[in-house]
Amino acid sequence: MKLCPHPDYVKAIRVTRGCLLAGVYCLTSAFAQPVSPLPHLTPVTVAVSSGTGAAYEQAAQALERSLAQALRQDGKTPIFVRVDAQDETAALKSSLPAPPRLYIALGVQACTHLARQTPAALVGAPVLCALLPRQSFEYLLRETGRRAGPDFSALYLNQPLARQLDLIRLALPQARRIGVLVGAGPGAQQMEDQLTELARERGLRLVSARLGTSDPIFPGLKQVLDESDVLLAMADPQIYNSHTIQNILLASFRAKVPMQAFSPAYVRAGALLALYATPEQIGAQVASLVRDALTEQNGRARGLGPPLHTQWFEVSVNAHVARSLGLQLDADDLAERLRRLESKAGQERKSSAPHSDARDRLAQVGVPWGSW
Repeated sequence: MKLCPHPDYVKAIRVTRGCLLAGVYCLTSAFAQPVSPLPHLTPVTVAVSSGTGAAYEQAAQALERSLAQALRQDGKTPIFVRVDAQDETAALKSSLPAPPRLYIALGVQACTHLARQTPAALVGAPVLCALLPRQSFEYLLRETGRRAGPDFSALYLNQPLARQLDLIRLALPQARRIGVLVGAGPGAQQMEDQLTELARERGLRLVSARLGTSDPIFPGLKQVLDESDVLLAMADPQIYNSHTIQNILLASFRAKVPMQAFSPAYVRAGALLALYATPEQIGAQVASLVRDALTEQNGRARGLGPPLHTQWFEVSVNAHVARSLGLQLDADDLAERLRRLESKAGQERKSSAPHSDARDRLAQVGVPWGSW
C-alpha cells in the first residue's frame, strides 16, 4: 500500500507507475485505511478504470486536473481516487475518507461492473460512464434493467452520426453514396435507421451491408465499395479490429473509395481521415459534467444530465492518401469548419425552442450542460 500526501501539504503529487491514483492517497495492491477528511474537502469522487492503457491513463489524468481546477473555483478541494474495475466495491468503500459522491467509470468493463452493483453498494452515488461507445451503454441499460437519468449516465466515446456525415460533406462534397458495414450487435438496426434518415436529410444515400456474427466481411465489403463514394467506418469491433483493418483499408484503396474512420491510428494505417475525441478532451468534459452534477440546487446535488456525445473533437488526415486521390485536405481547417457548422445549427435549434429547459436543448445537439 502506498499513501500519497494531500495536495494541501505538498505543492505537487506525482502519479507513479503502478499507483492506481492520486488525490488524497494512491491505491495499489491493498486499500488504505480510512482517514479523516479535512473540513473544506468535497466528498470523494471515484474513477473506476477498465485498464491501465494509455487512453485510460490520459483520460484519468486530464479528468483529475480539470476536476481539481473546476472545483477549486467553487472553493473546494476534491478528493479523487482511481481504482481498477476488478477491485471490490465493499473494500473500496471501507478505505475512503468519506462516502463517495459520484463514480466515474472509464471503459466498458468499469461501467458494466458499476451498473451491476446495487444502490446500497454504491452508497447511492450516481455513476457517469465514459470511454465507451453509445451502443455498449445502451446494451448495458437493457441487460441490467437500469435507466439513464440523474443516477446513471454516460459521455459516449463515438462521435454523433450527424457530425460524421457533416464531415464527409465538408471533406468530400462530391460524395453522395455513403457506404457502411453494419454488424449484428445490439442497437445496430437502430443505428442504421438513424444514419439512413440523417443521410437523407443531407441529400446523401446510405449503402449498407448487414453482417452476422459468423459472416465473412469481404463479400459485404465488396458490395458496399462497388456502390459507394466513401466508406464510413463505425466503431464496431466485430468488423473493424486488428485482424481485419489492413485488408479493409487495402480493399478500399484499390477500389479508390476513401475511408472516414474513428481513430487517428486508422489514418496512420491508411484511412483518408478520422473524426474522434482525444482522451484529454474526454477527461476534461467528464470533469465539467461532474462539477455540474455535484452543484447543489435547492439543497440537493443536481445529479447527472442525459447521456451525451463528446463536445470537443479532432480531425486527422492522411496527406499521402489524399494526394493519391487528387484531394487537398487540411485537418485543422476541416475541424474548424465543422465546429462553425455545429455552432450555427445549435443556435438555430436554441432559437426554435426558446421555452425549453437549457439542459434539454443542449442535449439535443450533443453539447454538455456544463460551464464551458
